[in-house]
Amino acid sequence: MRIGPHTLKNRLIVAPMAGVTDRPFRMLCKKMGAAMAVSEMITSNKSLWATAKTLRRADHAGEVEPISVQIAGSDPQQMAEAARINVEQGAQIIDINMGCPAKKVCNVAAGSALLRDEALVGRILEAVVRAVEVPVTLKTRTGWSPEHRNALRVAKLAEDCGIAALALHGRTREDMYRGDAEYDTIRAVKASIGIPLIANGDIDTPLKAQQVLQYTGADAVMIGRAAQGRPWIFREIQHFLDTGELLPPPQVSEISQIMLEHLDDLYGFYGEYSGCRIARKHIAWYTKGLRGSNEFRQAMYQLEDTGAQRQAVAGYFDQLAAQSERLEYDSLSQESLPG
Repeated sequence: MRIGPHTLKNRLIVAPMAGVTDRPFRMLCKKMGAAMAVSEMITSNKSLWATAKTLRRADHAGEVEPISVQIAGSDPQQMAEAARINVEQGAQIIDINMGCPAKKVCNVAAGSALLRDEALVGRILEAVVRAVEVPVTLKTRTGWSPEHRNALRVAKLAEDCGIAALALHGRTREDMYRGDAEYDTIRAVKASIGIPLIANGDIDTPLKAQQVLQYTGADAVMIGRAAQGRPWIFREIQHFLDTGELLPPPQVSEISQIMLEHLDDLYGFYGEYSGCRIARKHIAWYTKGLRGSNEFRQAMYQLEDTGAQRQAVAGYFDQLAAQSERLEYDSLSQESLPG
């Protein structure tokens, strides 16, 4: 799998997710086997570039290459300028967001809302590709709605504009994350273009990753929600692709260490107040379906400082380790979690 001059070590990529794929999470997923992780989207609105949120999203210090930064907006020249600035700040790949279905993004005619205006899509792609010397990629959906699917036209347009690789989420904007991903559409798009295609949507197990790669012919798979609280999924998938064997569940002691290191990175990155609060959703994802996790989380949510939070997590996993060497999930768990 190549994107411009960059040869990826495998076919596994972390999807950009607002509020999730910050630098600590990207670095962790790469450590656990992902070849690339795309950043949270950075606005092309110049008035917001100096905000703490944007500056933090543009922080790639110590991150394993290649560094892929996603930009979002609807004005071609603003997008071009945002691309140039991010390359100056270390981006080695620029990714254009035309896949986000969130209302606050679509309401400003950005993200997947752009799929309603193919002429504007072309102008944005051309402007950004011309603006930078690094590869430009595009993440999009199959269309605006089930009645208005235009993934094939957008994919050909992207190729003609010089896009280096295309990531396709197999749903329309209207679908949000409901229903099943349209692998038939992804397969058709792959057959119609010559640039690398990355399949995205509902890839949550090693077997599913293999099936999607084989069925669609995609060059890689992009994994988002399934990596929340389970960053070792990339290791599991790669092992299965290499050997045809499933790894056993990870040892509790290993995951405890991974989780505590992740928390320390979050605390260092965001500081005491925000770090404690942002860590809560990650802790919830890590512990979903584990024995006694609901009671643990209810107590954990009440903690207001990082020291107490970290100690509670360590204590909970010590209890799990005393009961079993490896993680044991309750397959019937229907617990509702934030995020």
